[in-house]
Amino acid sequence: MLRLTELKLPLDHKEEALRQAVLSRLGLAEADLLNIHVFRRGYDARKRNAIQLIYTLDLTLRDEAPVLRRFAADPHVGPAPDMDYRLVGTAPQGFQKRPVVIGVGPCGLMAALVLAQMGLRPIILERGKAVRERTKDTWGLWRRSALNPESNVQFGEGGAGTFSDGKLYSQIKDPQHHSRKLLEEFVKAGAPEEILYLSKPHIGTFRLVTMVESMRRTIEELGGEYRFNTKVTDLDIDTAADGTRQLRGVMLEGGGYLEADHVILAIGHSARDTFSMLLERGVFIEPKPFSIGFRIEHPQGMIDRCRFGDAAGNPLLGAADYKLAHHCKGRGLEGRTVYSFCMCPGGTVVAATSEPGRVVTNGMSQYSRAERNANAAIVVSVTPADYPGGPLAGIAFQREFEERAYKAGGGAYFAPAQTVGDFLAERPSASLGDVIPSYKPGVTPTDLAPTVPDYVSAAIREALPAFDRQIRGYARPDAVMTGVETRTSSPLRIRRGEGGHSVNTRGLFPAGEGAGYAGGILSAGVDGIKTAEAVARSLLGDLARAA
Repeated sequence: MLRLTELKLPLDHKEEALRQAVLSRLGLAEADLLNIHVFRRGYDARKRNAIQLIYTLDLTLRDEAPVLRRFAADPHVGPAPDMDYRLVGTAPQGFQKRPVVIGVGPCGLMAALVLAQMGLRPIILERGKAVRERTKDTWGLWRRSALNPESNVQFGEGGAGTFSDGKLYSQIKDPQHHSRKLLEEFVKAGAPEEILYLSKPHIGTFRLVTMVESMRRTIEELGGEYRFNTKVTDLDIDTAADGTRQLRGVMLEGGGYLEADHVILAIGHSARDTFSMLLERGVFIEPKPFSIGFRIEHPQGMIDRCRFGDAAGNPLLGAADYKLAHHCKGRGLEGRTVYSFCMCPGGTVVAATSEPGRVVTNGMSQYSRAERNANAAIVVSVTPADYPGGPLAGIAFQREFEERAYKAGGGAYFAPAQTVGDFLAERPSASLGDVIPSYKPGVTPTDLAPTVPDYVSAAIREALPAFDRQIRGYARPDAVMTGVETRTSSPLRIRRGEGGHSVNTRGLFPAGEGAGYAGGILSAGVDGIKTAEAVARSLLGDLARAA
């Protein structure tokens, strides 16, 4: 099979035009082209009134050898890569050692699935509830201001990604095509098949819920075991005379103990109590950069028109997204970057706290992306130099501003909000305009500046007019910002070393967003696959050495 990339056609091209374009591009006769499979379809909207579709195609030819010779120097023509996933090993009949997976967000879910497919029958420990029960608790915060600290947007089956836009694209390097494995497993579990070929696939919350349930059933059928409402509170670590540390088991809330010497730690970026426990047990942790800022909302129709012009509303394009960045030049802001993050077309801003007395925002969309507003985080990069004090200083930093947001919102998990016009004029908002904020349980018009560090407010004030030059109307006075967005990524990294083990604790395999190795559903899931492979190599290698 031959792969052809970067084939461009007009947005409104007829179906037969694709075949004719392939024949023309490769100089083929009609009978030479046996089949066309669309591997990827994206679009180029830089010229909004001349939008083009961009195809990556896998072609079956009567004889591909002469074509490959003729186009040997062409980077867009070559053999289609082998993207089939192959397990790194399979447990023999009667194999007794069972790996443990802590956390069942995208990373833990894919790790557990791959381990189960290798016959290793993982035990999955999740501090929160099954996804349907968890959804009810999450709506309890949004509708009644009732927070369950163990069952919310952050904790429970499916992880934080369940209540998101469900984006399935990333900029990670993936030479082994693990992302393809993830997408194919998601389709098997009920995701729409279009995620296999769209350049920016997404699923949306409602579909993610049913998909997560389907994957759980598959894991259980393969011998995996789920334990919900099961919180890991401590680690049992042996330390040898030479200082070598080996994990032997985990302690559970309520006094339980589970023997395990291969444990995947996929706890997400909000398991702050677990991070503290890990540090107390001597697991190597280091601070890392993350970002902080606000959620901003505009009418989705405005974003569609700015991005797509007359093609706004075309079903092949869907609701428009955007990606913005600004490198600050103002005095005292040198080196700061303001950028859009987790952009949710046709979505809502949601309450995403997991701790009482704190307000955190995030963005969510359904598959249809049909809500009236577009929203995105507008955040500023911060580094450990901004929050000195050790591995957990970033958590204390986040908590300070989450508490400020709670107070500014007036309590009951209302969020502080401000119009862009008032924010740029440095005056509190007394009321809001035509852009109605979507955050539930509600917002309080106020001044957002005190809810973030001064340099964050200053950087965003510098960036908004620059963004308005890229998307006309971005700094419109009635656009609304809601605070605060603090959990863009983990504020720490649980360093891992050879074979995927913790750098100083063998048997503990840090993974995903919480460990500082991913950011988003796709990259977290891919890291889960890689970590499952590392665990399997270790387990099955131990077996081979014993034999």
